[in-house]
Amino acid sequence: MKKPLFGTLFTLVIALPAFAALEAGDTAPTFEARASLAGEAFDYSLSAALSDGTVVVYFFPSAYTRGCNIQAHEFAQNMEAFNAAGATVIGVSLDSIERLNDFSADPNYCAGKLAVASDATGEISRSFDLNVRERREGAVDTRGVEIDHGFAERTTFIVTSDGKIAETIGGISPFENVEASLAAVQRLQ
Repeated sequence: MKKPLFGTLFTLVIALPAFAALEAGDTAPTFEARASLAGEAFDYSLSAALSDGTVVVYFFPSAYTRGCNIQAHEFAQNMEAFNAAGATVIGVSLDSIERLNDFSADPNYCAGKLAVASDATGEISRSFDLNVRERREGAVDTRGVEIDHGFAERTTFIVTSDGKIAETIGGISPFENVEASLAAVQRLQ
């Protein structure tokens, strides 16, 4: 009985809504990070991505956790629609690049379509005024692997090519988050 209760409490804790995130009209902090797409690590630059148009920067607590699995899958399934609306998408978490290499290639989640970046120190998350929670002792992912990092709150920023945040999306389910993000980039088109 303790494991299901712990799992439910853990899910609620990492799914808490954003409280102090940057808002529409704010300038998005630029960042560079190691990222992964289809299991291959590369150097990601938000500034470079913005030169190609709108960027959806979505922060998620941890790869291979229930809500994050759903959200990654939904972004991957809708990647063509985001691209058709002139937007690219980058996921950001405190996972190591090694965990993200696995996650980005996993056919059930990122499916080789969604790039995810490692913010192992939490510095990128904090620059967007997101809460970063400490690692929870004994927390495991959906594969049963121990989670060895802290958690950024689930919040998505729609950043326009001029570096301004057009919209901040948080405090809703992973499904709704992706739907709201797609609707936001389509309105900007």
